[in-house]
Amino acid sequence: MTAIDLRKRPGKAAMSEDRAAIMDNASAIVSPALHRLRQAHGGLGGVELLDAVIRTEFPGRIAVVSSFGAESAVLLHMVAQIDPATPVIFLNTGKLFGETLRYRDRLQEKLGLTDIRAAGPHPADLAARDPNGGLWNTDPDGCCHVRKVLPLERALKHFDASITGRKRFQTSARAAMETIEEERVRGTGEPGSATGTRFKINPLADWTQEDLEAYIDNYKLPRHPLVKDNYLSIGCMPCTERVPEGGSYRDGRWVGRDKDECGIHLPANVHGDGI
Repeated sequence: MTAIDLRKRPGKAAMSEDRAAIMDNASAIVSPALHRLRQAHGGLGGVELLDAVIRTEFPGRIAVVSSFGAESAVLLHMVAQIDPATPVIFLNTGKLFGETLRYRDRLQEKLGLTDIRAAGPHPADLAARDPNGGLWNTDPDGCCHVRKVLPLERALKHFDASITGRKRFQTSARAAMETIEEERVRGTGEPGSATGTRFKINPLADWTQEDLEAYIDNYKLPRHPLVKDNYLSIGCMPCTERVPEGGSYRDGRWVGRDKDECGIHLPANVHGDGI
């Protein structure tokens, strides 16, 4: 794999109407519950933070959100050591690489994960917004909304918290994120679906690329098969390319477009910086 520049990409100047509306509708407030969680666990990260939220704070009410991408094995390995029955939500957009689907199956067997839940786009949403499957080319934000944002919102409906594998070095929007966040539930458009808040846990927030590589090597975890071909941030096949030599971490995503987030992490948090 060629060397890459891990400097964050510049922030995006524009966003679609869908993304702008999401940001506008998520005003910041102060949450006593978030304050308590940060007071109790804000200094933790990695396995220690995962153990606290899975076993103590949200037993049976928390799920991992995983793309089974380039570095997903790190977070999933940690979760499996704590409780392999922790639900793992996998967004099967219908546009993924075959290598990603096979990697998911390999990690499930290797780590002993017992509750991987594939969430896909609703047929009615596809019929209304992407009947021919080409929305990714004309409106990538709209495609992500139909194939990622709405399915994840439905999958998380009965959970109080989610766990992500986001790292601060990945994008400029993530540079200031906290390990423990809270955001408003966006809903799916159905009446009453956009009520309440949900916590978001980012146990790898301050990890570097070098930390991830060392962990994978130390535990001899299998790598996503596309990494060796310099696919460093792996999403859907039409919107993911190899990172050229000297390029930054996310340069292979949505190439040539004013976009570096799919949308599932875009709403402003209840307290703290918007992601």
